[in-house]
Amino acid sequence: MAKYSSKINKIRTFALSLIFVGFIVMYGGIYFRTSPLIMTIFMIFGLLFIIASTVVYFWIGMLSTKTISVICPSCGKPTKMLGRVDMCMHCREPLTMDKALEGKEFDETYNKNKMK
Repeated sequence: MAKYSSKINKIRTFALSLIFVGFIVMYGGIYFRTSPLIMTIFMIFGLLFIIASTVVYFWIGMLSTKTISVICPSCGKPTKMLGRVDMCMHCREPLTMDKALEGKEFDETYNKNKMK
């Protein structure tokens, strides 16, 4: 069985990983201290990863303001939904706003345009 999580949390995790990749690439540039050109290239690539992370965080922040807030029936905490089906951010309970999908097995493909 696949491990699902909230779409917003997946995107935030991706943005966080971009920051760590950027730092690792920058630290990799330290090994090339004898060659300023290669070290500068590594530093610039690391900076680009961190800038990309900032853009992704900004994008998910803007997207998060437009989401539907619901109360999870399982844990009772407020969570945000993206798409037709999503998971609770707290307890990973499958959630849907579509009455036709209630009671069906959770599948992320319900969010694809072909399924509508």
